[in-house]
Amino acid sequence: MELAKNKNTPALKTRKKVHFTVGKIVLYIFLIALAVLCFIPFYIMIINATHSNAEIASKLSLIPGKDFLNNYNRMQQRINIWNGFKNSIIISFSATLLAAYFGGLTAYGFSKFKFKGNKFLFAIVLMTLMIPPQLGILGFFRVIRFLDLMNSRLALILPSIATANIVFFMKLYIDSSVPDSLMESARIDGCGEFKIYNKIVMPIITPALATMSIFTFISTWNNYLTPLIVLNDEDKYTVPILTAMAKGTYQTDFGAVYMCIALSIIPIMLVFLFCSKYIIGGVTVGAVKG
Repeated sequence: MELAKNKNTPALKTRKKVHFTVGKIVLYIFLIALAVLCFIPFYIMIINATHSNAEIASKLSLIPGKDFLNNYNRMQQRINIWNGFKNSIIISFSATLLAAYFGGLTAYGFSKFKFKGNKFLFAIVLMTLMIPPQLGILGFFRVIRFLDLMNSRLALILPSIATANIVFFMKLYIDSSVPDSLMESARIDGCGEFKIYNKIVMPIITPALATMSIFTFISTWNNYLTPLIVLNDEDKYTVPILTAMAKGTYQTDFGAVYMCIALSIIPIMLVFLFCSKYIIGGVTVGAVKG
């Protein structure tokens, strides 16, 4: 009895509380330091956008300079960055919407329809994840020429219908989160398969779809190689291509390049700022239900 009482003494409770508090403080310090370390490259990039070429080449600056407007004006003389923003936004948002909807629909078919060849076809989808996209550039170029989609935004939007990583992720998510009994009840009530997917399945898998949509948007926004091959009209160039053009012809203009890069990451930062909760929600919900 005395031993049991000693375990619950106020002194022991205080010691445990202090130990727990110290552990939390150490963890917070580590996380803050890690966040600062991750932010430093972005900070330096933004700061360099305010300095001249000579200052960028000669030293590492941690405070803002006075050449922000000069760098912006030189960049505008070389490229039309805002037209590039328009093109990138159209392509990125359209590709993201198509990838999310059709990727989830394909995953729903693989997950809930046990047809002959289901596992074989899904294995082919997984195999495509192991092939670097650059190896398919020649075949992609020939298909785009055959469909007469050269120099068209559709050539960068339509391929997003078949996105293997979304199909793989969403198939596993649907397996663990969407019960078969729910769909059987909907079929008994007279719902068709598309209505079941649109009205029942999609609301359930929204956190996972949002998570994959964020990554799809960022990868599409940063895509450089495919637009460079498909597009030949400067009015249709995307932000990554215009960023490469901002450096100049004979001598690299670091100030203009950093200005272009700093502007180009604004949409990505906004997407993470407003949608990061979906990434956490999608991962945690999948983990709990798994």
